[in-house]
Amino acid sequence: MTEFDDIRPYNDSEVPAVIARLLADKEFLDLLLSRSAPILGKLPLFKMLARPFLKNSLGKLASEVRTVEDFQSHMSTALVSALERTTDSYGFSGVENLHSDKAYLFMSNHRDIALDPAMINLALIRNNHKTVRIAIGDNLLRKPYASDLMRVNRSFIVKRSVTSRRDKLDALKTLSRYIRYSINDEKVSCWIAQAEGRAKDGCDRTETALLKMLALSKDKEQSFGAAIQGINLIPVSISYEYDPCAGDKARALHAAQQGLTYVKDEFEDLDTILKGLVEYKGRIQVNFGEPITQEFETADQLAAEIDRQIQSNYQLFPSNILAWQMQSQKDNSDNTSLETLKQQWPDEDWLQAQLRFQSHLATIPSLHRQIAIDAYAAPVNNQLAQQNLSKGN
Repeated sequence: MTEFDDIRPYNDSEVPAVIARLLADKEFLDLLLSRSAPILGKLPLFKMLARPFLKNSLGKLASEVRTVEDFQSHMSTALVSALERTTDSYGFSGVENLHSDKAYLFMSNHRDIALDPAMINLALIRNNHKTVRIAIGDNLLRKPYASDLMRVNRSFIVKRSVTSRRDKLDALKTLSRYIRYSINDEKVSCWIAQAEGRAKDGCDRTETALLKMLALSKDKEQSFGAAIQGINLIPVSISYEYDPCAGDKARALHAAQQGLTYVKDEFEDLDTILKGLVEYKGRIQVNFGEPITQEFETADQLAAEIDRQIQSNYQLFPSNILAWQMQSQKDNSDNTSLETLKQQWPDEDWLQAQLRFQSHLATIPSLHRQIAIDAYAAPVNNQLAQQNLSKGN
């Protein structure tokens, strides 16, 4: 047993056993049946009769999966197929500047549990780079089959459920060492979100605690800045024109605003992942930033630079611009900004874009709608604030 066995992704040699466990997991099979046939899937007799057929079908597909790369190849094919059905277009920039002989820590904003790292992987695959190892919280791995699915897809575990202060520190140190080991020793890139959980309010901010964690594995004589330099950190901006989970996020934020404790359903995280994959997203853009080469003395300074890159490189879509326009009555200077923002999309039919956005908002309960509008507008406010900072205002 090695130091990282309880958090690392599965190796090729472990894949056949993992696939066998998944096919033998009745709860996993029943979950798939309930999602493919919501009404019939609730009936015990239907599940009992349909389970063998589903297992046989999955078994035929699984017979082609002997390695992690095999599994990811199937996942990539399925992702492209899903994107063709649920997006108008998707694009990448900056990935062409990566060096194929280097491993990186990609740190991005976080909007979708599964799609964020999947889109980064797709960008890397399209440019002949190896896929990343994916940081995922153990709160998403309550079921054994969830852990198997994630770890066979090159995910490593962030232990958020530990409670004692000492155990938390030990877990953070192990996580920090694993990320550094993956990048420097095994030459395998990693992905981690800039903050714990999705940015439900659309305000992409980097947690300084996360950056301090990354430095826990530094050599004693190393400075904080030198430790970060050693893991080749690159900020990445991920933008979705439409968020399939916008209504769900607004509902959770509304509950928090009312001082209520929002309790997730048992399979809510899985449903969120499925919704992000199968529902309409409009256009998607993934922009890779510049490597962090400057030695920042503190986590606050580093967080400010990561925020600058992620917010400045965020592709604003018409949905963001229209939401920003809807936030409040704009003064003359804001009207000038609005025209400048719209110039990013010179060929856009803005009337049609407005109708599409209003139709999207209509699917969200009126009680939560302003929260969703504010979330769509947040990237515009962030980007304008960064522009003002760069001008010294």
